[in-house]
Amino acid sequence: MPAQQKKLIFCTAGVLSLACALGTAAALGTQLWVRGTVLCTTGALLVNASGAELHKFIGEIQYGLFSGQRVRQCGLGGRPFQFSFFPDLLKIIPASIHVSVILFCTVLIIFALVGAGFFMFNAFGSPYETLHGPVGLYLWSFIACSCGCLIMILFSSEVKIHHLSEKIANFKEGTFTFKTHSEQFANSFWTILVCSLVHFLNALLIRFAGFEFPFSKSKDSGRITGAVDLMY
Repeated sequence: MPAQQKKLIFCTAGVLSLACALGTAAALGTQLWVRGTVLCTTGALLVNASGAELHKFIGEIQYGLFSGQRVRQCGLGGRPFQFSFFPDLLKIIPASIHVSVILFCTVLIIFALVGAGFFMFNAFGSPYETLHGPVGLYLWSFIACSCGCLIMILFSSEVKIHHLSEKIANFKEGTFTFKTHSEQFANSFWTILVCSLVHFLNALLIRFAGFEFPFSKSKDSGRITGAVDLMY
């Protein structure tokens, strides 16, 4: 492949990695990871609400990794509340999973930035056949993509399996009980998915630039070594 074409491919991959780092950093600080509604079951049962009346007992909730907000609806109008995960909700949420999600987001940002730097180095510099070269580019892309996948798996399990929205809605509620009515992942969660796909695309761009995958290269070299041994 011509040098100018390789330079263009590496520059494109570097810009994509930088965009992923910035996107993940932006997603980390927003409250747009989950959006949903919660039903005040106690109030709805007291008045035997159904149909249109049920909407008077359905409030909204949205949150991110650090904070969120909800509207408490129990038939007497909405009352907005702000909440923070640290330190308010640590006792009721799966803290180990939640902290792991934040840590993997941080690792994703770091390796996306590292990958962007090394892509630019390979585009304009003189890379070595070590971590500075194609092997490193495959490694950073693989780590970043894996972190993105782990973030989505862990956060999905926290929300769906551990019923995070219900735990938040029932925090410090002595009289009323709330239940999740609807729930969907919001923009920041899907940003992580896009970043994971971009890092996978970067690995394909490296291969398209003419550099073999590390494992396939080692297999080929092993075959050559075996052939040489047979000759002697």
